Amino acid sequence: MKKNLDTGTLSLENLKAKPVRTTCLVVVVAVLAFTLFGGSLLTLNLRQGLATMTKRFGADLMVVPQGAGEQAQSALLNGSVNYFYFDSRIADRITGTEGIVCASPQFFLASLAAECCDAPVQLIAYDPKTDFVVQPWVAEKYHDTVADGQVVVGSRIVLRPNGTIKLFDHEYPVAAQLSDSASGLDTSIFMTMNTMWQLIDRAHAEKYNFLADKYGEHAISAVLVKADPSKNTSFLAYTIRRDNEGVDVLVSQRIFSRIAEALSGLVYYIRIFSAALWVLAVIILAAVFSGTIHERKKEFALLRILGATRKKLVGMVLSESSLAGMAGAVIGILLASLTVFPFSALISERLELPYLDAPLFNSIPLVLGSLLLSVLVGPLASLYSALRISGAETYFTMREGE
Repeated sequence: MKKNLDTGTLSLENLKAKPVRTTCLVVVVAVLAFTLFGGSLLTLNLRQGLATMTKRFGADLMVVPQGAGEQAQSALLNGSVNYFYFDSRIADRITGTEGIVCASPQFFLASLAAECCDAPVQLIAYDPKTDFVVQPWVAEKYHDTVADGQVVVGSRIVLRPNGTIKLFDHEYPVAAQLSDSASGLDTSIFMTMNTMWQLIDRAHAEKYNFLADKYGEHAISAVLVKADPSKNTSFLAYTIRRDNEGVDVLVSQRIFSRIAEALSGLVYYIRIFSAALWVLAVIILAAVFSGTIHERKKEFALLRILGATRKKLVGMVLSESSLAGMAGAVIGILLASLTVFPFSALISERLELPYLDAPLFNSIPLVLGSLLLSVLVGPLASLYSALRISGAETYFTMREGE
């Protein structure tokens, strides 16, 4: 009486019987899955970071003192601590420029890495009457007006247990901690202009001096500009430089375009590498299956004698490759997750590009896609060998080598 052979059970037992071979199959697929999912996740997070940073910046132009353009861009993108100043009355002149909807000044101050402060960070003061960048962002977390004497901190600022932060020997209550922006603003502290001048007065009392002191109350670091959508921002930048001596103008569209180009280049190479690795995995696994199936010819012939059909043999080989592929895909995706998710801040710092973890539900299609592509590698690589062995004649196979 012929015993019904269960394909899944036979496949699993065959994989267990050859642990070295099975391990090699799993490792190849795991490397592929790691690359596919990890690369896709990096791409998604970089795109999310760029979109968020563009939204958070909110200004079309940023006017800074001449020669401070690189410093301002570094502060925005990387969180570098910088300070530069010019006369605040320039903001009124910029506001009167044709094509400007609104303009708002900001003041930058660097805290110190000393006993006076909890950490060296960029301090940014804004004017609540004209600001159109910071306050909409604050409103997402804090549904009240930020009072003088309070501060708002970026997402990467570490607070004291009592909800304050120490700046120049004085503790300031934190009204809110902002959501991620994927920019240098995540390591900045924001306050009103009145709070900034109070901070500076207290610092003066403690014998601290600042470069801005020579400007008195007329010191500002930048003017953020919202342009009329119908106007060309590059022409407005030229007009502001022409009409105001000693200024540089950063066009946000250009900054983000350069970042987008760098991002596109990185994404292109990730995709090329992933595709090449997928093809290489198919070739490697095809070679492995070709060799192993040649060694197992008598095993398959014996199964045919015991009642296994040609279709069942093909199914068993494809089942083995699918099981190994599934195990490798799961391991690769888990390893990629453990590499990417916990080290987001480090990855962002190393890439020097806006990087922000996308919502979890956006990662689900990436998981499913990476899983499918990784699992398919095994059956595709083993299909030819499976069809070849199933077509071999049992009698001649058993007599080989005699």
